[in-house]
Formats: sequence, structure tokens, C-alpha cells
Amino acid sequence: MNLERMRTERVIMRSLCLLAMCAVVALCKPTSEKKDRVHHSKDLDGREHQDDKGYQFDHEAFLGKEGAKTFDQLTPEESKERLGKIVDRIDQDQDGLITAEELTAWIKRAQNRYMDENVNRHWKDYDLNQDDKVSWDEYKNTTYGYYIGGEEFSDVSESEDRASYKKMLRRDERRFKNADKDGDLIATKEEFTAFLHPEEFNYMKSVVVMETIEDIDKDGDGKVDLNEYIGDMYTPEEGEPEPDWVRNEQDQFKKFRDLDKDGKLDHQEIERWILPGDYDHALSEAKHLIHESDKDEDEKLTKQEILNNWNMFVGSQVTNYGEDLTRKHDEL
Repeated sequence: MNLERMRTERVIMRSLCLLAMCAVVALCKPTSEKKDRVHHSKDLDGREHQDDKGYQFDHEAFLGKEGAKTFDQLTPEESKERLGKIVDRIDQDQDGLITAEELTAWIKRAQNRYMDENVNRHWKDYDLNQDDKVSWDEYKNTTYGYYIGGEEFSDVSESEDRASYKKMLRRDERRFKNADKDGDLIATKEEFTAFLHPEEFNYMKSVVVMETIEDIDKDGDGKVDLNEYIGDMYTPEEGEPEPDWVRNEQDQFKKFRDLDKDGKLDHQEIERWILPGDYDHALSEAKHLIHESDKDEDEKLTKQEILNNWNMFVGSQVTNYGEDLTRKHDEL
């Protein structure tokens, strides 16, 4: 995997992982639980993808996470048949050619659909009084149990780390208050979506950056130094030589991330790193898919070119490597 592709995938995966955070709603877990946080995804370790040819990343970008799971249960024949129908929908002007713009629009719809469906699916879990709003108390009580005197949780056992839960509660409360535009501690659906998916809302950028710093900053100085930056992506195995990509990332940190050359990334520098305003994740993925499938090099894709490289766009039982094949088939 070349460095530019790997770097691009990590940037896109940060957004995908943020989208995945709403999945914790189904289990009523805190949104800030470490395994679901913004910058600790599998893709950040810089290794090659472990599934067939590393295409799972592309599947989730092209289909959304739920759509990718659905295709993983199909036979190759079923998968290609459905992909052909999707191609017809992507081709908005029906000229038989898929442009980067059409493919970008499809990818954005797929990601937004995943977000909207999850918010809608679990809205009722939090809207306890069915007033079509979610108050902070409703979210807090559903997620953490009734909070007693600001100190203890009634549903947290003695064996669990209460300090960790209290930390997550504080972070969720801060994020909820930032998402709550009118400050009434009652979220509309749009505000609740901003709470669950802050990366999709400009006014929530500061929260995303703060949470990232808190998770990566090990010495508590409010900044991220080179060791912390690399350490969040890579933990060396004993006796393992340092991969080339690690040295390249060290150079990236020094030359392009650390703009004031003080050896640390501050709030502004981290925002430029994780939320670059001029970077279109969906367009980048669309160009990658076209580059890998465009055999006649006209920078557009025919349906046949896509179907010839079908396993890059969608999965099937063949590329799923033994995951549960008995889950119900849901139409995309």
C-alpha cells in the first residue's frame, strides 16, 4: 500500500469511525467509550487490511457500514446482481458512464443514510416521554442509570471502574451541551444527531478536537507531541523493525502537522490534521475507486468496468472470511 493511499484511508476512516459511534446507542453505552472514539480505529495502526485484498474499507465507504454487512452475506452472483442495480442508480444522467461527481454523490448518500437510519432507529430508546425530543436527563439516565448525588451510578457494579464512567459522563455532558444550540438541555433530532455525529457539523468541530487531544495526550499538557502522535497509531512488537510508514509519518508530523515547529500539535494544528476544511473524503474515495477500475483510462467507469472489479465495491460470502453467514438478508 503506498503512503498517500494509506494516509488518505486513515483520514477517511476517522470519519467512518465517527459515523459508527451511533451504533453504541443500541447498547446504551456512552458515546465517548474509548473503543468507539474518533482516533483509535483499527485503520490507524497503518497495517495492511486483513480481509481479502483490503477491500472492506472500500465496501464500507461505498455502501455504508450496514450496507457492507448486508453484502457480506450474499453469494458472488447475488452481490454482482445488486451492484449492477446500484450502478444504474448512481448514473444520474443515464449516459452509461459513472463520473467522479456521480460516484461522490452516491458515497455521501450512503454515509448519510447510515447516520440517519441509526439515529431514527434508536430515537425512541432515548425519547422516553415521547415528546419528539431527547433531554439530557433522558439520555443520561438511559445510558448511565440514575445518577445519584453527582457521585455514583445505580447500575454500575462495584467491580467496574466508576471513575471511568464519571469521566465519560462528563465528556458526554459537554458534547450534549455543545450540540444543544438553544441551551435548554433538550435536544431536537438535529441537535441529537450533532451530539452523536459531531464531525458532520461545523459548530461541533471544537468538541471533536478536544476529545481527540484528551485521548492522545498522555502527559496532560493539552498538546500532542511526536511520541503521542505515533503511539496512537502504532505499538511496536518486541523485536519488530520499525515500518517505513512510521518514519514517513514522523516526517509528516515535523514538516506538515507541526506548523509552528515547537514539537507539539496544539488545538488549531490538530483541527487542520483531523478536520481539514478543504478535504473531501467522499471525492477522494471516488477517485480511488475509479483509478483502480478504469481500464480504458477515460476517468469514468462503465457498468462493465465496475462489475469486472466488483469485489472492490461490494463484498460477498467469498470475501467475508467466515463471518456469520446466517444473518438475515436486508435489501440495501
